Amino acid sequence: MITDKNGLVANGDFQVRSTSEYQKISLEETFKLLHTTASGLTDLEVARRLKIFGYNKIEEKKKNSLFEFLLRYWGPMPWLLELAMVLSFILRHYFEGTIIFALLTVNAIISHLHSRGSQKSLELLKKRLAVKAKILRDGNWVIKEADEIVPGDIIVVKLGDVVPADAKIISSELSVDESALTGESLPKDAHQSDIIYSSSIVRRGEARCVVVNTAANTYFGKTAELVRIARPKSHQEEIMMGVVKYMMYLVPFLINKFQFC
Repeated sequence: MITDKNGLVANGDFQVRSTSEYQKISLEETFKLLHTTASGLTDLEVARRLKIFGYNKIEEKKKNSLFEFLLRYWGPMPWLLELAMVLSFILRHYFEGTIIFALLTVNAIISHLHSRGSQKSLELLKKRLAVKAKILRDGNWVIKEADEIVPGDIIVVKLGDVVPADAKIISSELSVDESALTGESLPKDAHQSDIIYSSSIVRRGEARCVVVNTAANTYFGKTAELVRIARPKSHQEEIMMGVVKYMMYLVPFLINKFQFC
């Protein structure tokens, strides 16, 4: 990717702008920036844009299965048990240390298998609930998988639809539920030239829209990335970390005590 002097990401003939920027400009300017028209895109142009922008889905990083299993031994609770195991071996209580290691390993195996099963179930559910979209291609309205949408596509959303990408309304008006994104419980009215966000739900109306951003460039995509990066510690983790720290100070004292006994 190449970034221009304004900090915008250039992709071939395109510059990926944030969705909020499209809120401030007119429909005519939006069409110009996206190199599209109210008649939509051709299949040939869509294929070209898919190579530039990728598919309209949030990519999940695949973790190495072995590394994921070994992580079961890393964390405040495992550290506490591992500390107790090491202390047992130092004090020559080999049987107790072996039991602790066995319990820790059994717990890691069960947790790993449960996690793998949940991931497979989630992947199957995602396939069954794949969002479809009504898109204007080569002058004809077609139903396509939402992950085939690209910036510049013309789509129609109506009552009950999940908005498949960040889009600007061309005509008509909608009432959309953005509670999953903003936490706002009441639906929001959206009129011509307003922006509707990916993953919001249409509660009323039907409108034709032009897609401005897809995948990780959407409001939802950027929010998901911020959550992934932040990963705040839970209150339980903070308590366990405190216990582990105190145990680390206590271990040398206990070892010295038992050595002199």
